[in-house]
Amino acid sequence: MSLLTITGVTTGYGPTIVNRGVSLTLDKGEIVTILGPNGAGKTTLLRTIAGLVKPRSGSIHFDGETVTGQPPDVMAKRGVVLVPEGRRVFADMTVEENLRLGAYARRDAAAVDADVTIMEGFFPILATKRRDKGGSLSGGQQQMLAIARGLMARPRVLLLDEPSLGLSPLMVKEIKAIIEAIGERFGASVLLVEQNAGLALSVSSRGYLMQNGQIVTSGPIAELRDMSLMRELYLGTAAR
Repeated sequence: MSLLTITGVTTGYGPTIVNRGVSLTLDKGEIVTILGPNGAGKTTLLRTIAGLVKPRSGSIHFDGETVTGQPPDVMAKRGVVLVPEGRRVFADMTVEENLRLGAYARRDAAAVDADVTIMEGFFPILATKRRDKGGSLSGGQQQMLAIARGLMARPRVLLLDEPSLGLSPLMVKEIKAIIEAIGERFGASVLLVEQNAGLALSVSSRGYLMQNGQIVTSGPIAELRDMSLMRELYLGTAAR
């Protein structure tokens, strides 16, 4: 049984349908990517899984239980945590305060303190910037803080939305190493939305390709990389 199962999910905003009958699975320990052009509905799907958007039809199961339509605080407590596009750190709060916000639903104060130390060990730059305001960090440092804040909730599933957006090639390499280590270090599965095809294909074992709000194909990364549809829709090159 998969850890996360999405079946026939349709979502939208007002009269606009965004996701149309989307189905996918994520197993324990996996890194799975959702690929597709801008406007394909990838971010809305992550927001739906996290409880920020209620599906109009379909179902979401997590760890064998139905969680369809559950609010984001309930999903976070269950272990499904979204790291949103654009990082969204709290600019006027310190790095440490931002980290602790990730553990807002936890009541194990001593363990939260220990996890702050763990995050600062895993992201050394955050330790040196502990008292600095979140808004003073570089884009790459803010992305590390956003991921660390998500991990403070001790997720079983981490939903990563465009983690490399706007980052330098050097910082993208660092983010790649972080994503690859999340499963081994923190025991979380990762569902990744990423416009950087090279990054997404290099860290994931399986992928789904979306177009116009629908899954048009899926499979192991090696198979997706060679598909002409992948090159046409996502990489922007015609099939040869």
